[in-house]
Amino acid sequence: MSPTSIPATLEDIARPSGGLAMVAMDQRESLRHMFDLAGAGRPGDQVLVDFKVAVAEQLGPLASGFLIDRHYGFGEVRAVLPRATGLVLAVDALAQEPGGPVEDTDLDQAALAMDLAGVSALKLLLIWRRDARRADRVELARRFIELARARGLLSVLEPVVRPAPDEHDFDAEAAIREAARELSPLGPSLYKVQVPRAGEGSDRELQAACDALAGDITGPWVVLSQGVQRENFLRAVTAACRAGGSGFLAGRALWSDVVGTRDVVRRLRVTSRPRLERLAEVVDREARPWTQV
Repeated sequence: MSPTSIPATLEDIARPSGGLAMVAMDQRESLRHMFDLAGAGRPGDQVLVDFKVAVAEQLGPLASGFLIDRHYGFGEVRAVLPRATGLVLAVDALAQEPGGPVEDTDLDQAALAMDLAGVSALKLLLIWRRDARRADRVELARRFIELARARGLLSVLEPVVRPAPDEHDFDAEAAIREAARELSPLGPSLYKVQVPRAGEGSDRELQAACDALAGDITGPWVVLSQGVQRENFLRAVTAACRAGGSGFLAGRALWSDVVGTRDVVRRLRVTSRPRLERLAEVVDREARPWTQV
C-alpha cells in the first residue's frame, strides 16, 4: 500500500474541542459470546454485522471516531458513517478460544492488504505480559507504529496487561503503569490504556490513580472501557481527562446491555445515545485537547 496523499492527524478522529469521544465496535468472538451470555443463543455472522451496523448508524453521528474490524461489517459500517466520524480499523489478529479471552495478538496481514480508503487510523491490541515474549511484543508495537506511519495513517496502540503463567503476585495497576513506560515512548499517535483501579474506589482514589498513570504515559492517551462497570465509566473518564487524558475509545460501556435485546435500534437510541452524549460533554469540558499534549 502506498501512503495516503495527506497524512492523517488526530484532528481526523477528534471533536472540535480537541478531545476524543470514540466508539469501539471491533469485538469479534467476544461479541458472539456476549449474545450467548445475554440468552440470545450463539449468533451467526450476519447477526454480528447487523448489530455493528446498527451501532454505527445510531452512535456514529455522535462519535468523533469509530473502530471496526475487517471481519464483520467493515464495508457496511464504512458506508453508513458520517464523513466527520473518523474510521479506525483494527489490524490485530487475535489468538482466542470461543468464549475465552484474547491470549495473544499479531498483525493481521489481510487487514493491512485491504482497500484503506476512508480509514484515518489503525489499531493494534497488544497483550502485555512479563514473559519470554515481552521483547517480541515491543518489537511488534514498533513495527505497527512504523507501518501506520508509512501509510499516512494514525496508530492507536492498545496494551492490555495480563499475568505471566508463573506470576502469582500480579499487580494490575503496577503492570498498566509499567507497560505505559515501556510502550508509549515508541511514539504511537494515540495510546489506549486501561482505566486504573478498573474504575473502582472513591473519587479521590480514582483521581490519584489516574494522575499517577498520566506521569507514565508519553503522548496523547485515551481510556478504554473493558473491565469497568458501566455505571463507573463516566466517573472514570472524568478522572482520566482531569489527569491529562484526551478522552475515550469505548464499546461495552456504551452498548453491552443492548446485546441480545429484541429492539436493538430503539435501545441504542434511548439508552446508548444518552450515555455517549454525557461522555462527550465530559470530554469537551475536561479533556486535554490533543493539540496541547
